[in-house]
Amino acid sequence: MDEQPTSTPAPGGDGPPEARGPWHRGPWHGGPWGLAARGPGAGLPWRSTVAVGVFVLVGSGYAARNQPERLGLDTLGRLLLVLMVLPLLARHRRPVPVVFAVAVVTLAYLAAGYAYGPVFVPVALACFAAVVHGHRRAAWWALGLLWAGHLLLAHWLYRYLPPAGDGPASWGQELPVAAFVVAILAASELVRVRREQWAKERAERAAAERRRADEERLRIARELHDVLAHSLSVINVQAGVGLALLDSDPGQARTALTTIKAASKEALGEVRQVLDTLRAPGDAPRAPAPGLDRLPELVEQAAAAGLTVRTETEGRPRRLPPGTELAAFRIVQEALTNVVRHSGSRTATVVLGYRPGALELSVDDAGPATGGDAGGSGNGLAGMRERAAALGGTIEAGTRPDGGFRVRASLPVRPEEPTP
Repeated sequence: MDEQPTSTPAPGGDGPPEARGPWHRGPWHGGPWGLAARGPGAGLPWRSTVAVGVFVLVGSGYAARNQPERLGLDTLGRLLLVLMVLPLLARHRRPVPVVFAVAVVTLAYLAAGYAYGPVFVPVALACFAAVVHGHRRAAWWALGLLWAGHLLLAHWLYRYLPPAGDGPASWGQELPVAAFVVAILAASELVRVRREQWAKERAERAAAERRRADEERLRIARELHDVLAHSLSVINVQAGVGLALLDSDPGQARTALTTIKAASKEALGEVRQVLDTLRAPGDAPRAPAPGLDRLPELVEQAAAAGLTVRTETEGRPRRLPPGTELAAFRIVQEALTNVVRHSGSRTATVVLGYRPGALELSVDDAGPATGGDAGGSGNGLAGMRERAAALGGTIEAGTRPDGGFRVRASLPVRPEEPTP
């Protein structure tokens, strides 16, 4: 098979390479004249060129028999036909020189007085290649010059050129020639436009894939942050307790170490679950995403860190969409983690409000802030806001008038999504 171009033309045709868009990246483009050669190992369209050459030679021979008023096909005529077809080998590498060379040789063939026939097929192929590769103006100029030269030969210069005694051509025959030229340009432009559309669609699909990949990376980063921030905060607090009581109260120190072991085990399990999504595209996680049914586990972990958590429910509890369940769980987890890290209070209140069109939750602690650094990246509130915004919800976080701190979230839920 013939070698096909690995790139396609720039939208809008001629112009500097940097202005031609993503299509102007083929190895045959080296500037406005398309003079850059391909790599040394690149092939040439031999088969199609040979086929066109055979067709033109054989067809022109038959045409000469039916046009006695024109010269018969001799050695010079066959040589001109070969020279007309030979440049087509470089039509993908150097489309602009090729289209002009084919047009000039075709004009020389007609000026020599040889018979009409399929001699315009190489011109059509060269113009098609030029337009498809982004050099529409060159194709228009080549066809325009060929047509103008043909008019001069057929209506004014015929008396000075062979064959002897030739008369002027009929103006009526120029209409089919004009229709042929328009058909060549229209077909070439149609292919060029279709290629640009395909390029745009491929670029849009690639952008969508990159966007989905970025969203997935953000989701995984958020999950890892929430899991590690909560578990490591518990481990940090319990490690401090264990070190402080190691000599004075070994039993309590052992309890702290047990809590550290349980928290680290759970964190490893959740991290493994998040990373499982990276095994292969499209694979489902091996374990379900956490939801509000695991809220008692958060309470137990907070208790192990020395924080007493009281939970309240307003409205009739119901099953929520998985995305809402996960977001609510992570928001409560991050809020409790911040209480453990930054609040001097050892109590917190979690309120879940099931409204007709939303889940409203709040986490309050009595404060005040300790001002100490318990580690962490400082991205907890930003992560909560991102989770809420992804569902179309909102997050409010700030100091209460009495000195405590409150996190309030509203996550919208469409009425048809919850399942009783």
